[in-house]
Amino acid sequence: MDTEEELAPREPLESQGWKKCFAACEPRLSEAVDLYESLGFEVRLEPLAEAPQASCGGGEECRICFQEDIDSYRVIFTRRGGAKSSDESPG
Repeated sequence: MDTEEELAPREPLESQGWKKCFAACEPRLSEAVDLYESLGFEVRLEPLAEAPQASCGGGEECRICFQEDIDSYRVIFTRRGGAKSSDESPG
């Protein structure tokens, strides 16, 4: 599993075959990572970027539910195993 320090901006990740799954914190974060890896997926984690305060009107950029403890959340990205690019080191 790669850490957030090794991540590129989101668009390049998606263009490299990574798919955004969902945001989670512990203990569900580790459970989801273990599950995806057991199914043969590569997993990358990205910090949940802060966004301007929003109401519960929704929208992809709304972060109001994470406001109190945003640093403990990560966005899970996955892609099928064997799709690593040459600049990535093994997990």
